[in-house]
Amino acid sequence: MREKGVKAMQNRPAIVAAGRTKFGEHYEKEPEKLIEEAWLKASVEADIERKDLEACYLSDYFLPITNKLGLEEGFLSELTELHVPMEVTRSFGSALSNACNAIQAGKYDVVLVGGIEKMTDRWDKIRDDLMLLEDPWSYYAGCTPEANHELMLRAYMKEYGIEGDDAEKLNIALAQIAVKNHLHGTKNEYAQYQRKITVEQVINARKEARKPLGLYDYAPISDGAAIIILTSEDVAKKFTDKPVHVLGSSSATDYLTFPAREDLTRFLVSEIAMKNALKMAGVNLWDIQIVELYDQSTVMEMVSLEDLGFCERGKAWRSIYESYQDCKGYYEIEGKKIFVNMNGGLKADGNPLGATGGAQVFEVVKQLRGEAGERQVKSEKELEYGCVLELEGFGTKGYVYILGRD
Repeated sequence: MREKGVKAMQNRPAIVAAGRTKFGEHYEKEPEKLIEEAWLKASVEADIERKDLEACYLSDYFLPITNKLGLEEGFLSELTELHVPMEVTRSFGSALSNACNAIQAGKYDVVLVGGIEKMTDRWDKIRDDLMLLEDPWSYYAGCTPEANHELMLRAYMKEYGIEGDDAEKLNIALAQIAVKNHLHGTKNEYAQYQRKITVEQVINARKEARKPLGLYDYAPISDGAAIIILTSEDVAKKFTDKPVHVLGSSSATDYLTFPAREDLTRFLVSEIAMKNALKMAGVNLWDIQIVELYDQSTVMEMVSLEDLGFCERGKAWRSIYESYQDCKGYYEIEGKKIFVNMNGGLKADGNPLGATGGAQVFEVVKQLRGEAGERQVKSEKELEYGCVLELEGFGTKGYVYILGRD
């Protein structure tokens, strides 16, 4: 029996094309050049033209601040020379949610969902901009974007009594997450960082900072754009014979003030959204073979494995530590395999906020279609289902999407 408010997906939205730019520093490129580059890749893939688009859903966090753009909808209208309905949200997950609703309602058959961010233009002020995502109490207390990650780690270790040798293994496991994601990033032509790092480098950076987490535990500041073309189920056949369907989706919200939440060792939004998205999709947790997690820090990848249900509470670090011993590129949890952040995650792929979720969807789509090149998952069973988790703020809002092939 489905829970109240959770219904099976009708008129399944289909992703027929995906395009993106390389993430990194694009100081020389205007925002419109980045979004144009991503659009052209998607349009060529599906042989689709601007005139085919019936609506656009775009996401960005800071474009009005970082690039002095007013109404982004007008900016996009100029760029596409279209006058169709356009809506702007913060995260790609939110834009995708609105697009899915419109497709399912039968309002449109072909829409563009895009994400864009330029952050490196404001190196000297971007940290202040990021603090806008915190609550006023944290802001005026001088809470940095990194403070909540360290607070969560400390709360996690206290809650589960992790100390001594176990604490040492947990710290190594967090470093292994960064090493694993950088390794995956070397196979991703779009990744901001395409070089390997070592566990020793991660730990030394923490010692240098004299903090529990160091430079290599965090995702970088990035520029970039990503786009998908979403259609109704019937119209998808017109553009591709390999559509990837949105089988389930859900979002949830939590307190803006992280320290005010009842449980500081998890993201409640991820747990709720995953539970409802699975019910909507009608698939079991372990049917999912590949997951793109929102690893703004190594702590977030570890905790998210528990929030989504792949690991027991307080034990994800142990599964990560033991999986890394032979570093096969996946986590092995109680005999089951889960491939995580094959594009390098936010840690290596990059994190241009409004476009980040688009890159996550891009990766799962490419993997399900067998088009991920060198980083294609090699599994005994052909890939059928993937999952994307995107968060806004520090777990204030969460989106989960279950994607699958026919």
